[in-house]
Amino acid sequence: MHDAITDVPGITVGHWTDSRAATGCTVVLTETGSVGGVDVRGAAPGTRETDLLRPMNLVQHVQGIILTGGSAFGLDAATGVVRFLEEMEAGFRVRRWRVPIVAGAVLFDLGVGDGHVRPNATNGYDACLGAVGGPVSQGSVGAGTGASVGKACGHGAAVKGGLGTASAVMDDGTVVAAIMVANGFGEVIGRDGVVVAGPRDRQGEGFVDTLAELSKGRARKSTGENTTIGVVATNAALNKEEVNKVAQMAQDGVAVAVRPAHTMSDGDVVFAVATGRERDGSRRRRKPRSNVTAIGALASTLVADSIVRGVQEADRTGKIPAVKDLEWDDRHEA
Repeated sequence: MHDAITDVPGITVGHWTDSRAATGCTVVLTETGSVGGVDVRGAAPGTRETDLLRPMNLVQHVQGIILTGGSAFGLDAATGVVRFLEEMEAGFRVRRWRVPIVAGAVLFDLGVGDGHVRPNATNGYDACLGAVGGPVSQGSVGAGTGASVGKACGHGAAVKGGLGTASAVMDDGTVVAAIMVANGFGEVIGRDGVVVAGPRDRQGEGFVDTLAELSKGRARKSTGENTTIGVVATNAALNKEEVNKVAQMAQDGVAVAVRPAHTMSDGDVVFAVATGRERDGSRRRRKPRSNVTAIGALASTLVADSIVRGVQEADRTGKIPAVKDLEWDDRHEA
């Protein structure tokens, strides 16, 4: 176990990172196909193939999910993932063709580095070439490269966001995991209710309370410039309705770790996949339906943990400091 989403059998992860331009993309691959679902809750999402993942629609399995910077321009990176999976002969069979099903979501990072550089199809393909199991790089890598959080006082007072991942094993052997990118408008809260990262006070004396700024009408507008996106995965054998329920429950983890979440300025999206695989690659026997509740509840916790970890592992990018670089420790209860 690596405390990462790759602990779920059948899942690999790859990054493409441009540290100079402060952008990148991350792919979560399941080439043999996993039942997919999604929950879109932010008011400003940038997505691909989300309708296809809903229960009433035809396709049951997804082969890849891409999380990418570059705002709407970054969706081009998904084309490279599709090309890679086609070469692997993975996808939905239509006559003599295989059509890879690749879902995705974007985050806005154009104002952090060089906004003219965005992940493209070649970068998405390169991320796939590097996709492996085992430990997953976290922090300012892949889609988390240009992420930032705590923007109520403007980007000049923001703190570096990033990519994080976490996993856990239930008593019956079911593995549940998450990988998240924190780029939200709000501040990030730890399990202990303490603010991990938020808008910095201009005098360098601590974090500013985001809700207080909002209630006083002083919060800066950053429409469409924020989002928290990610993927939860399990090796449970779930159907499409159940996977969508897991995605819905898992999204609650965003609201636990980010205050406020799902705002008019955020595009929060959580995908979910169920591989139905044992560690040896064999198909897993279906468990009772009641496990969906346990899986969804655990996924929510892991989403929150991954968000916090992504911020804690992040590195300074340009003028945006990382939490670990701050010289003061403003620990106050949320």
